Amino acid sequence: MIGQVLRETLAPDGSNPVIENLNARIAAWWAMVFLMSIAFIAGRVGVVVLFAMLSFSALREFLSLTTKSVADHWSLAAAFFLILPVQFGLVAMDWYGFYSIFVPVYVFLLLPVVSALRGKPDRFLDRVAETQWALMICIYCISHVPALLSLQIPGFEGRDVLLIAFLIFVVQFSDVMQYVWGKLLGRHPIAPALSPSKTWEGFVGGTASAVLAGTGLWWLTPFTPMQAAGMSLVITLMGFFGGLVMSAIKRDKGIKDWGHLIAGHGGFIDRLDSVIFAAPIFFHLTRYFWSTT
Repeated sequence: MIGQVLRETLAPDGSNPVIENLNARIAAWWAMVFLMSIAFIAGRVGVVVLFAMLSFSALREFLSLTTKSVADHWSLAAAFFLILPVQFGLVAMDWYGFYSIFVPVYVFLLLPVVSALRGKPDRFLDRVAETQWALMICIYCISHVPALLSLQIPGFEGRDVLLIAFLIFVVQFSDVMQYVWGKLLGRHPIAPALSPSKTWEGFVGGTASAVLAGTGLWWLTPFTPMQAAGMSLVITLMGFFGGLVMSAIKRDKGIKDWGHLIAGHGGFIDRLDSVIFAAPIFFHLTRYFWSTT
């Protein structure tokens, strides 16, 4: 409603790029809310399948920009059709002891062997490092979102899906409020060479707004209001750092967006970058301090 009022009041002809960008973002968020709602209704399997699909799309975007060779074809095929389904299958089975180390231990050690056996040493380290970073970001980190459903929190049984809702809402709300505050008051860029739109004013305003929102939603979680504030601060900071790191990678690759599939958002990674960095930290903090497993 606010977006439409701003358009009708200030630029009914669509000539204001900031308002049009904001409305495009809002429309895309409603689409994502719809998909998330369907997944939540479908239960654990639906959530795992949804994030596996998002992981597949993000991995495709990331690997399309990496250094590759014919010798890596088997490794890339394994990433999409073996490693990804195994990781999310382990999450669905609630095998914490395996999915927590499968990618960073077994995959990181064994996947380069597949490329090495093909006998092509040109830029071998670059190829391996970029592929492993893609797996870490697009598979391992994203899989920690549905993994929240496996936590056994006393007094919170059957409501684990609300942890996912809390995580995604707070992180995404921080993103949009950083955008809004940055447009309203932004004067001092944080890292102009990486992301000129990220300003200290936007960062402080967006983080404070998200922490207040997260604190107000404490009743959705097993946290007290103060604990919800602390968790909100942690995940908004990690979300911001994630966006900054992914912006650095984009600048290194000479691109503006990871893709163009989501109107107003670019690619899947452009929308998931903050969640990617926040999810593992949120999962492990919640598991360590609140879960019995």
